[in-house]
Amino acid sequence: MPNYKIVIQYDGTDFYGWQSQPNNNTIQDITTKAINQITRENINLIGSGRTDSGVHAIGQTANFKLSTDIDQFKFKHALNSVLPDTIAITDISNVDENFHSRFDAGRRSYIYLISSRKSPFYKKYSYQYPHYNKINLAHLKNLSESLIGKKDFTSFCKTKSDTENKVCNVNEINWRQIKEFLIFKIEADRFLHGMVRTIVGTLLYASINNKETTFLQDILKKKNREAAFQSVPAKGLFLYKVKY
Repeated sequence: MPNYKIVIQYDGTDFYGWQSQPNNNTIQDITTKAINQITRENINLIGSGRTDSGVHAIGQTANFKLSTDIDQFKFKHALNSVLPDTIAITDISNVDENFHSRFDAGRRSYIYLISSRKSPFYKKYSYQYPHYNKINLAHLKNLSESLIGKKDFTSFCKTKSDTENKVCNVNEINWRQIKEFLIFKIEADRFLHGMVRTIVGTLLYASINNKETTFLQDILKKKNREAAFQSVPAKGLFLYKVKY
């Protein structure tokens, strides 16, 4: 059966995340219905991973199989024409029949946007951090190095998570300041429920309170969500890219 991979962008503001849920508006459900409508087949749309309620995506990936070949250019145009303005398909390609967008993903990366001032144009897509002027970028980068590597991130995962294995291999954490924005980027082999937003919130807290790198190391060792700080709002988080 032909297997197709799509790259999806979405504004997650009014959605209950990616994952299909009963009686809730999700990206997976809306996109699946649109594909079904065009192909007249009931497809199984497999995403690379979940994004929480209110989280956005620049490069979410998913795959689905069809009984026949399609004209990819026409299909992409048709799919975008029936999807709401908050969801867009940016690419479609034919992949190996055994390709699985979740299990074959090697690395995933997220970015988080923090704004220094109030703006109606930034409100939906960034966090206006009240202590922005206290941030020391060099200190923030130094603190972040404590989280790089293969570690147990239980302390940065939501307590009610049903994932037993909480070990993730983080290979990159970076901070950049561009005009009125502070941009956080993280790349890892996998992420836990609420992990990125908790990391950002904890790093910001540690930075403005002049904590040492041992502060982060102690949080990791405790393997307790209560040891970490409050997570930042979902609206500033974007699934940036999935690498295969």
